[in-house]
Amino acid sequence: MGTITININNDVENNFRKKVYRIYGKRKGVLGKALTEAMLEWGRKKEYFDVCMQLLEEGVDLGKLKYKTREELHDRD
Repeated sequence: MGTITININNDVENNFRKKVYRIYGKRKGVLGKALTEAMLEWGRKKEYFDVCMQLLEEGVDLGKLKYKTREELHDRD
């Protein structure tokens, strides 16, 4: 288990603590548990974002295009 020492805005800290205590109660280790959960979620979102950006940059093969113009796609004249 690692130890991280950080400085964060007081409002952010107080808001985080209130939410953690409301969900988990004021028990030993709940801040670490909640922060670990938040860090894992942040990592998953970052990884998903990176995959999405890679797909946007590389493009996606959609097969044979059936429409040549935007109007055809939306049945507009």
